[in-house]
Amino acid sequence: MGPVELPAWLQPRYRKNAYLFIYYLIQFCGHSWIFTNMTVRFFSFGKDSMVDTFYAIGLVMRLCQSISLLELLHIYVGIESDHLLPRFLQLTERIIILFVVITSQEEVQEKYVVCVLFIFWNLLDMVRYTYSMLSVIGISYAVLTWLSQTLWMPVYPLCVLAEGKQGFPGGEVVKNPPANAGDTASSPGPGRSHMPRSN
Repeated sequence: MGPVELPAWLQPRYRKNAYLFIYYLIQFCGHSWIFTNMTVRFFSFGKDSMVDTFYAIGLVMRLCQSISLLELLHIYVGIESDHLLPRFLQLTERIIILFVVITSQEEVQEKYVVCVLFIFWNLLDMVRYTYSMLSVIGISYAVLTWLSQTLWMPVYPLCVLAEGKQGFPGGEVVKNPPANAGDTASSPGPGRSHMPRSN
């Protein structure tokens, strides 16, 4: 009696692709919701919406960035093809900016630069996760491929410019920390580790 062939849905490759597709889909939905929410709020309330951007979408943003740490595990175990160090540096920078600088300091949360950074981050991630999600199931669009490989070129320098406008999001707070800032006032400066994801 010959070996029994496993159903397609039980084969390791299928399970890996299914997992990656679901992961990319969740991230795409999260970042799309953030970007859409910010866009609708801006057209509805104008510049006033930029001040409370963090209060409106900060929770979902923190959730998406926290989940993205799984990508380091994906690369390490080999289910996602990417370079570990550039991705680690990029995620580390975002985590520091989002959790150490913005979340822990209310003075920073109302700055326009927070809204600008969130727009850039989500624009890049929507394109990246859409491309990755479709690639898993073998679908490719020339325009999407081009965007995934070139969009970071203008956007990453703009992110650096936005962060460096005040030295770093929260730079003024770091220089003149409030009494209740604790050790967060001595957080490190910005790592210019904006590295593109290899495809």
